[in-house]
Amino acid sequence: MTPLQFYKCLADDTRLRSLLLLEAHGELCVCELMAALEESQPKVSRHLAQLRECGLLVGERDGQWVFYRLAPDLPEWCKTVLVDTRTANEDWIRTDSERLNAMGDRPERVARCC
Repeated sequence: MTPLQFYKCLADDTRLRSLLLLEAHGELCVCELMAALEESQPKVSRHLAQLRECGLLVGERDGQWVFYRLAPDLPEWCKTVLVDTRTANEDWIRTDSERLNAMGDRPERVARCC
């Protein structure tokens, strides 16, 4: 991934906030991101698809849920940018995180077996 590709993927409010929430919380599904961002399912899903196409996210189906997380093969410099951006801008996603934490009926993560 080139720096230009990476930064183009981040150049949208919904995509960037989604990535920062995923960096902070590890793994989230569409419904959790909808609640946190106060956005519609089609909009969140469209941006997640774009982030998958960019190679920044992976999704894993577990029953009716698809859980998204940062791609494990994401270059270290990309991970560092996301961590540094989130930690330097906690106030920017604080309300999103509070909405996520207040969400009822969050899907339960099933322990994954090897």
